[in-house]
Parts: sequence; structure tokens; C-alpha cells
Amino acid sequence: MSTLHAERYEVRQIKPLIGAVVDSDKATLLSGRHSADIRGMLEDRGVIVFPQVHFTDEEQVEFTKTLGKWVPEMHGDVFKISMDKAVNPQADYTKGAFYWHIDGTMQQVPLFASMLTCKKTAPVGGNTEFCNTYAAWDALPDEEKARLDGLRVVHSFVNAQLYVEPEPDLALFERWRALGTNELPLVWTHTSGRKSLVLGSTADHIVGMDPIESRHLLVRLRDWATQEQFSLSHSWSVGDAVIWDNTGTMHRAMAYPLDCDRQMHRTKLEGEEAFA
Repeated sequence: MSTLHAERYEVRQIKPLIGAVVDSDKATLLSGRHSADIRGMLEDRGVIVFPQVHFTDEEQVEFTKTLGKWVPEMHGDVFKISMDKAVNPQADYTKGAFYWHIDGTMQQVPLFASMLTCKKTAPVGGNTEFCNTYAAWDALPDEEKARLDGLRVVHSFVNAQLYVEPEPDLALFERWRALGTNELPLVWTHTSGRKSLVLGSTADHIVGMDPIESRHLLVRLRDWATQEQFSLSHSWSVGDAVIWDNTGTMHRAMAYPLDCDRQMHRTKLEGEEAFA
């Protein structure tokens, strides 16, 4: 005799301007019945935590597909984020995750959303911090919004890696430079009409602005967007899944011992064009 599945799906806010927790069982999430609600929540809350759902890699991909167009990673269905080079050959570049950033700024259309699942925690540290750049934009004075809207930012892998290694040798610098640059709007206008700030460690300079003034503005906006009222810090437990609106938030990993093999698995969703 079959047993009917009793659905569990409860939502609560984490902070007034950012974050939601969805307490749900795995089967309910994989069914896709709440996909439209979850996508709406992503824009409204920025970050959604699914505590201890314990997705396998295959289930993580399946759940990601319920929310939009899944984008495979370069070397498999999920990207294994670890500082162990045997697990993650890109471990050196992954150190850039310790600084505020968004995923995919080297593409014409950054990712719509990213999701991490926790496979192994760090013994100390290792939280992931998020900030809501929709809310940060909304809180700016109207006159500043008018000055910022229409500005363009050049993003570069070089700029992000200089946070990690400020004095690279020439050969390393040239490898970074070979990855090129990409120009994106500072203010991302979503298909819903809402706007958010697109910032982060890849933001090299603002087009047409004096270099020092450009840097000053980018640092000031980063400080504005990462204020306490716009931010949250997630303390990981094994089995947690966290998804965030990638062009409406920034995120960073907090420091942890690099030899502890903290391990996260990432999936991602294709982005939406900036709406003109």
C-alpha cells in the first residue's frame, strides 16, 4: 500500500531587507511545485536558505533545473569548491571568493542565480556573507540614483586576483590579462523593472571616469551595499543548500584554515539580459 507524501514547506524571513529560510523536505523541493514562489522570493529576499536538505549532486542539478535554465560547469555537473587541488584544480583562483563578488561578471550576461550545498564545514570560520544590492539601490537618494544610472563598469579577472596576490610576477599577470575584460552596467535593470547594483572585486573601473575618482566611487558603493541592514552571514551545516539572486546580491566566504578541506558544491542558472 502506497503512503501519500505529506508536504512540508514553511517560509520565514531572516532579516527585514535580506534572506529567507525555507523549511522543506527534499521531495517537495524536487517536485517543482513551489518553483515560481522560490524565484519570486529570490528577487524579493536575495538569498534563500534550505537547511539540511542533503541533496546529492544529481538532486542538486534536478532542483536547479526546476528554477530555470541550468548551466553545466566546465568540468562536470557541479563545481566542487575546495582549497584542495586534488578536488579543485582551480583552488588558487578560488581564493578570490574571500572578497565581495558576484559570479559571472566576465560574461556579457552574469548568472541569474548560484546555489551552494555544504558537503564539509570548516572547523572554524567559513561562513558565507551576502548583501542585497536591490535593497542597497533602493535606499540611495534619488539624486544619486540619477547620477549612477547609465554608468558602465569594466570588469577584469586581473582586478579580482590582485586582491589575492598584489605583487604577481609578469608571467602570472599575463595569464590573468589573457582572460580579458568585460563591460557591464553599474545598475542592472531586471525584467521586473527592479534595479540593483553590480559591483564586486572584478569591478576594475568606471568607463570615462578619472581612475582615482572611479575607485573612490566603487569603494564607497561597496561599503554602502555591505552595511549591516543589507547583509547576512550564513553559518553552514552539512546538508544545507543556499541559493541567491546573483545580479541582486554580492557574496564572499569568510576566512577559514585552507588545509581543512571545507567543501561546497555549486550549480548555477543562466542569467537574464539587463532590461533597457
